[in-house]
Amino acid sequence: MTVRLYDSQAQALRDFAPADPGNVTMYVCGPTVQSGPHIGHVRAALSFDVLRRWLAHRFGRVTFVRNVTDIDDKVLVNATAEEPWWALAYRMELEFSHAYAAVGILAPTYEPRATASIPQMQELIERLIDAGHAYAAAGDVYFDVRSWPSYGALTRQSVDAMESAADADPRGKRDPRDFALWKGAKEGEPVDATWDSPWGAGRPGWHIECSAMSRRYLGPEFDIHGGGLDLRFPHHENELAQSTAAGDGFARYWVHNGLVTVGDQKMSKSLGNFLLAEDVLRSTDPLVVRYALIAAHYRSSLDIGETTFAEADAALGRIRSFLQRAIRAAGGSYGWFGSDLPEDFVAAMDDDLGVPQALAVLHETVRSGNAALDAGDNAAAGTALRRVSAMTALLDIDPLAEKWGASMATSMASALHRLVTTMIDQRAAVRADKDWAAADRIRDAIAAAGIVLEDGPEGTHWSLNNG
Repeated sequence: MTVRLYDSQAQALRDFAPADPGNVTMYVCGPTVQSGPHIGHVRAALSFDVLRRWLAHRFGRVTFVRNVTDIDDKVLVNATAEEPWWALAYRMELEFSHAYAAVGILAPTYEPRATASIPQMQELIERLIDAGHAYAAAGDVYFDVRSWPSYGALTRQSVDAMESAADADPRGKRDPRDFALWKGAKEGEPVDATWDSPWGAGRPGWHIECSAMSRRYLGPEFDIHGGGLDLRFPHHENELAQSTAAGDGFARYWVHNGLVTVGDQKMSKSLGNFLLAEDVLRSTDPLVVRYALIAAHYRSSLDIGETTFAEADAALGRIRSFLQRAIRAAGGSYGWFGSDLPEDFVAAMDDDLGVPQALAVLHETVRSGNAALDAGDNAAAGTALRRVSAMTALLDIDPLAEKWGASMATSMASALHRLVTTMIDQRAAVRADKDWAAADRIRDAIAAAGIVLEDGPEGTHWSLNNG
């Protein structure tokens, strides 16, 4: 079956055919590093991590570029005298990288920072001015939206129906919808946040950054441009307009992931309803986070509720239990058998990255594998083992994989804490009833497991007996 992807510009499923069948090229908008990542950022990056892995499985090679926007109005606003904008940007970049790595997101082939491609941005701006699609005014440079008849093609809007572009001071605009390609230096902004240019000192606009970086690392035309649904307008619309107006083919497919919501409201820093990735990863097994965030279809919204991570944990527990049973039955051998993916799994993934349907195939294979083990059919159980191993490895959710060892240790420690705490509560209850014999039996059972109890005025605490 041919790989099909939903193209946001066509608003339809399209057969995916890379320009070079041996090398899929992808550009995904990365973070603007004015503050740390929330769980919505992680979900977006995971969506394209899964897509990248599947395309690599199908085509063999993927050149994957994800940028870092390290110069932007928001970065400058959040900087302080004690932490300059460039130091803040780097610290936040590290927080994003840590969160991405924690949930198994592969490092990009290239991860350019916007500040490293200023000459390429200026060159693109000059091409647009020469072509009559941009103009300099009052130290700024704007894209002339009415000069480009195709403006609005990505989101299917007419120029007259659009709101004014709010990305720059409108002091020199011909039309309020014109957007900034270059922002002239303003009083009070850091001197080291400006670069010399033919139009005066200043810095690039947000939209020109991605057009220039994608061209620099992937060429004037590439296969897939990805990003969050909230970036379609104005960011991606403006990217498409300025790149094509400059004569580049730009993206052949547009792929957008759905947003994370809390109580059916978009998760957003501006709304204050976000879950910081750091907090979630501190309290939840990273493998559980990965599973929970990829389980919904990438184009759908994902509402984070009280049971989201508990359900993911339970699902992974069923997979882990089967793998352990099947490995014991097979004499302890285990490995990834990549060629043994079930046809239904492949069909689901080929059909616009249908991870929910693929996970259904995975869990049905787990169920049938357990039934085979119960019936003593080791041959069928072995087939299920190979298939489950292959599917979980491809999605990078294999709970027995060495890379998730730390996660498994965290889960085991959490389970042990819950178990011991329950026994401590039971002991407290029988002591309150003056059933000293029962209290001693519970304490002896805990001690036999190598756990030491310490009774004090603030309650009972436990620790492992390392002696």
